[in-house]
Amino acid sequence: MTEPRGKVGGALITICLVWNLVSAITIVFLNKWIYTHYGFPNLSLTCIHFITTSVGLWVCRKCNVFHPKSLPFRSMLPLSLTFCGFVVFTNLSLQSNTVGTYQLAKSMTTPCILVIQTVFYNKSFSTKIKMTLIPITLGVITNSYYDVKFNVLGTIYAVVGVLVTSLYQVWVGAKQSEFQVNSMQLLYYQAPLSACILALVVPFFEPVVGEHGVLSSWDAYAVFFVLASGCTAFSVNLSIYWIIGNTSPVTYNMVGHLKFCLTLLGGFLLFGDYLRFNQLLGVSMTLSGLVAYTHFKVKEQEELDKKLKTYPEKVEEKPAPEPESVEVVKTP
Repeated sequence: MTEPRGKVGGALITICLVWNLVSAITIVFLNKWIYTHYGFPNLSLTCIHFITTSVGLWVCRKCNVFHPKSLPFRSMLPLSLTFCGFVVFTNLSLQSNTVGTYQLAKSMTTPCILVIQTVFYNKSFSTKIKMTLIPITLGVITNSYYDVKFNVLGTIYAVVGVLVTSLYQVWVGAKQSEFQVNSMQLLYYQAPLSACILALVVPFFEPVVGEHGVLSSWDAYAVFFVLASGCTAFSVNLSIYWIIGNTSPVTYNMVGHLKFCLTLLGGFLLFGDYLRFNQLLGVSMTLSGLVAYTHFKVKEQEELDKKLKTYPEKVEEKPAPEPESVEVVKTP
């Protein structure tokens, strides 16, 4: 049974947000190293991520960290399919567009989630929260300004990718609320199913044997980094589900924007990537929006906690939030 959101401690949420942030940034640089130095195939690595996640959850189950709960296959299949669709189309978007266009399209995930939750889930957001989207979105646009180039096929991939990603993120939280399961219980069923679906998709997009095929002969260092990436993916996926199940998809997306900023700065500090003035300005705008969003969310939570303590019978407990994109399984 998931713990009601209103009763989850702010300190615990902060710890998990930092946990996700560190894990996600780590896997971005691990994946970048794997792609740059070994040319390991994208979807194959994603499939390995979910196999590793499945094994990790199986070990957690054996150690009684959580108790699995039976979930209907028909309800889990759409979630797994949207995950695979989100991975495929975001990767196709990245392959068909410039990095700037890809990042610009990805920034539309947050407003898309707001629309889906408002229209289909009757969820409301305060004006202050909506206003924080302006500096965040403008920051991403400013950062990507000199690298934005549109083409028909790339635009189609980007639009479909945003829609499927948003739907997937919303469904993760909705399923946790619908079946009253925690992050581990839901991921325990979704991860192996997604791995099987991706295993069927991989041969159509990437080589399986031969040069750069997943079953090719890789040296020990490549195997080590792939396994390290898989273990980090387990950490990222688990924290994503927990965050979405105890906060909201919008909150997770805000963390995603912060990861983008820190990854950009990390690339500059660790890999010597060149940063233009507009990129620094964009990062500053995005961070200012994130700070404002965090401030308003903390204030809203404090007001809700006061109402719960003063008039517990008059405050309706809100359903668990919906999840966001899994940054870790996408090409950085």
